[in-house]
Amino acid sequence: MLPQEPATKRAVAFFDGQNLFYAAKKAFGYNFPNYDPSALAQAVCVRQGWQLSQVRFYTGIPSVQADPQRHAFWTEKLRHMNSAGVVTFTRRLQYRNKVIALPDGSAHTLLVGQEKGIDVRIALDIIGVAYRNQADVILVFSQDQDLSEAADEIRQIAADQKRWIKIASAFPLSPTVFNPRGINNTDWIRLDRALYETCIDPRDYRPKGG
Repeated sequence: MLPQEPATKRAVAFFDGQNLFYAAKKAFGYNFPNYDPSALAQAVCVRQGWQLSQVRFYTGIPSVQADPQRHAFWTEKLRHMNSAGVVTFTRRLQYRNKVIALPDGSAHTLLVGQEKGIDVRIALDIIGVAYRNQADVILVFSQDQDLSEAADEIRQIAADQKRWIKIASAFPLSPTVFNPRGINNTDWIRLDRALYETCIDPRDYRPKGG
């Protein structure tokens, strides 16, 4: 017998902050993370008929020494998220030298920051929320295919516990985007410009002159 679909579906939203930012940049041209996670999660849940119960946000941030302006931006934005009840998780970016080949045959070395452990933390928390029966819907704002294994685990938890669980991935989409796919083994929710722009954070956390 198939598990009964709940009349009220509790949703927990998970935001891969950098993945969403770069997707919105490609889709809509925004050059900094201007979205409001709470508003965006609520808007999607209202459209889908889900009851949003929690928002969780994950991002890497640069050190103040490496990038003082971006550090200040994320410190302030995260502070406002926390005050609004969003659960946040951060990791310090790790840096490495990347060599770029130039058209004239020369090479240029750039110092680039990389996130480490964010996708692992998201996956662990997704599985934990599902296992503890804290949600009927796992809503992931990301296109990171590394999270597809978490989706497989959700299905196994649903089978083991004999209950209804859905996992969906939401992502910006426009004609300028070359990757129209959500996370494998999830339901895909495409975010158009009209929806995204109703969920822009009115506060600008960028330092003056940044």
